[in-house]
Amino acid sequence: AGSSLALKREVARADLDFLSVSANSLDGVSDRDFVLEWQSFASIFMVHLSRLAEDLILYASAEFGLVELGDEVSSGSSLMPQKKNPDALELIRGKTGRVIGSFVGFLTTVKGLPLAYNKDLQEDKEALFNTADTLRACARNAALVLRHTRPRPSPALALTKGFMNATDLADLCVLKGIPFREAHEKVGHLVRLALSRGIELSDLDPATLRDTFPTLGENALSEITLARCLERKSGPGGTAPARVKEALSALRKKIDLT
Repeated sequence: AGSSLALKREVARADLDFLSVSANSLDGVSDRDFVLEWQSFASIFMVHLSRLAEDLILYASAEFGLVELGDEVSSGSSLMPQKKNPDALELIRGKTGRVIGSFVGFLTTVKGLPLAYNKDLQEDKEALFNTADTLRACARNAALVLRHTRPRPSPALALTKGFMNATDLADLCVLKGIPFREAHEKVGHLVRLALSRGIELSDLDPATLRDTFPTLGENALSEITLARCLERKSGPGGTAPARVKEALSALRKKIDLT
């Protein structure tokens, strides 16, 4: 309702280092938007951490074998002697649900309140503090995981098996002037042929490939190796090794500036 006393609100604002006084006294005590905005940020941040955790958990599995987690951020299996449990990453992924749930819970608390202060708003303390503590702990642990994660030098099985290079073969055909519809159909035929023989596209004999696509030349098989498929993804933001190095360099510079 404001005040009938001649309060010097501008003096209080300056002492508290606020940007401005509230334009409406009722509005000034009615909401907790700053808490909800923080929780929204925290939820989005945690979703990104959770997705990173999921990728690393998958990449550390025997099926992928892209990375190895250090003992500092994993534990041994109680049953399987050969297995490492990605504990830190699984906890980060799990804590994300807590942060999102806290946000939705407090948002639901606020949505039914009339204007002015209501005692329900004291629920903001637990929501805010728990979210802040959880986010801080997960961010620190994510950084710890990355420091104790090393890439494996050998190509992952998932990248060298399963006809991952079939699209690249179709793209090569397009670069040679073959319509994509035709290339798509013929590459599909080669995939079925390789499946029937229990081999990969790169294991096909050159004669078979030459008979299917005479315009590709003698070096077609060497053009669909994992290394060459990556090298050709050389556009801005692509996955060619040169582009990845550029991205890493840019990130390092950004980190140094901060």
